[in-house]
Amino acid sequence: MLAFYTMHFTNSISLVFLGFAILALYSYPSLIPSRKMAEESPKSIYDFTVKDIRGNDTSLSEYSGKVLLIVNVASKCGLTHSNYKELNVLYEKYKNQGFEILAFPCNQFAGQEPGSNEEIQDTVCTIFKAEFPIFDKIDVNGKNTAPVYKFLKSEKGGYFGDAIKWNFTKFLVNKEGKVVERYAPTTSPLKIEKDIQNLL
Repeated sequence: MLAFYTMHFTNSISLVFLGFAILALYSYPSLIPSRKMAEESPKSIYDFTVKDIRGNDTSLSEYSGKVLLIVNVASKCGLTHSNYKELNVLYEKYKNQGFEILAFPCNQFAGQEPGSNEEIQDTVCTIFKAEFPIFDKIDVNGKNTAPVYKFLKSEKGGYFGDAIKWNFTKFLVNKEGKVVERYAPTTSPLKIEKDIQNLL
């Protein structure tokens, strides 16, 4: 008889807790993992919209089906001349084969991209002769990190943590919008050529 009452009491307590749990979920629906949230989490680089150098919204889905090299650039870095020179070589060689370079100016490394968007565009086009797309100046680290860079870093971390270490860190993205490789700032763009060829 005691066992019966004990079991009955235990079941009653369980039902009470179950009732509280259901009530809590109805009262605070945010506690329930949202299918919408899961669906909205970015699956590829194409899920992002960024601003171009003129401040216009650009959906990266425009580059669907292309191999992308995404680079955080600066105009006054010791790596600037060599990187732009070699990026231009790659772009000229492969732009008609489904290859695109997306450059994101960033001033977070020793203040080496201090100009306005207009000044950056002028410098990139006239001094470095770049023809590939240049986007709005962004942060690639810290609390104001651009969403697209949060995604890139989450897909491919660095050797000493996810943070971008310096200007001209490079991410290689395949035709499906997936990040396949990350290269250090000191990696010469021309050393990436074979990897680009393999994805084209």
